[in-house]
Amino acid sequence: MKIRLLMLGKTRRPELCAVLSDYLKRIGRSNPIELTEVRDAAAALRKLAAHPASSVLLLDTGGTAYDSVAFANWLREQRDRGTRELVFVCGDAEGFPAEVREKVRQKLSLSCMTYSHELARVMLAEQIYRALAILSGSPYPK
Repeated sequence: MKIRLLMLGKTRRPELCAVLSDYLKRIGRSNPIELTEVRDAAAALRKLAAHPASSVLLLDTGGTAYDSVAFANWLREQRDRGTRELVFVCGDAEGFPAEVREKVRQKLSLSCMTYSHELARVMLAEQIYRALAILSGSPYPK
């Protein structure tokens, strides 16, 4: 199952870029992953339209919240159900335009707290890595 991270805007802080890149490399060793940064909602909608069969989730504080083990189990269920592609959509500093919110019905919450979009991206990548480690029996999550 391929994982795509669709990001509105760019991650500009070099230290967060480095951590994000590190987690993407780690994930890529066991699971295909792709990061795409787009300028605006129109570009995000075009990217989503290019992958209509994908399961798409919007990062949102009002979305479904999981602990790490439950998220790993959810990821396994998606894989075992035959989901070919998961797309996580992350907003920019302004959040999400209404047209993106309308298009993506499924929402995932990393926390009920609000984080900067750059930090939320790193947290998402770390949780995906952690979930894959849990599923593989790796000692990382301990």
